[in-house]
Amino acid sequence: MIRKGGLFSSEQPKTYVSHEEALASKKIHRILSSFLENVQKNRSIVVLCIGTDRSTGDSFGPLVGTQLYSMRLRHFSVYGTLSDPVHAVNMQEKIEEIHLSHNDPFIIAVDACLGRVKNVGSYQLGKGPLKPGAGVQKELPEVGDVHINGIVNVSGFMEYFVLQNTRLHLVVSMADILAESIYQLERSAFKQERFIPFQNISFQQYVDPKKQ
Repeated sequence: MIRKGGLFSSEQPKTYVSHEEALASKKIHRILSSFLENVQKNRSIVVLCIGTDRSTGDSFGPLVGTQLYSMRLRHFSVYGTLSDPVHAVNMQEKIEEIHLSHNDPFIIAVDACLGRVKNVGSYQLGKGPLKPGAGVQKELPEVGDVHINGIVNVSGFMEYFVLQNTRLHLVVSMADILAESIYQLERSAFKQERFIPFQNISFQQYVDPKKQ
């Protein structure tokens, strides 16, 4: 979902991490862990990956979502993949679906954006929602308790054209690192017993509610 970097509903402090840093994945993991420290245990964690596969630059979110989906996360729910993207047309519907399906969801919103030359290839992380479409004067709902933006190219001129001509290698590389960070985030939260330990679940006692 195209946006210029920095167009958010509230001016919360933001952190930048370059995908070229040697420990980029661990640094992102550490930042996200701090965001989740005070989240109540009964809240569902949802990763909402915004974007479309119709644009190279804007495919950052769906690429992250697709990788997370393939990792079969046990405790985080993922919305927005290459096969089922969340974009301008269906975003409101997907947000409503999330709130109907999950208990007081804590949403980690992931999206691509354009920014300054020096920040291209970096992730922008912060607390609070992001506002998709702000850079192109689209009225879309704000979403996210925290946000992660992948700055994939330069803003300021012919944004749609710029996104279409963004290098796929950069987008895929950034998606790989972020997906690994979120995967490790879920694993560490699991180890800290924020969630019910999986090994304590008895498969013999489990009953699928859909089959009752």
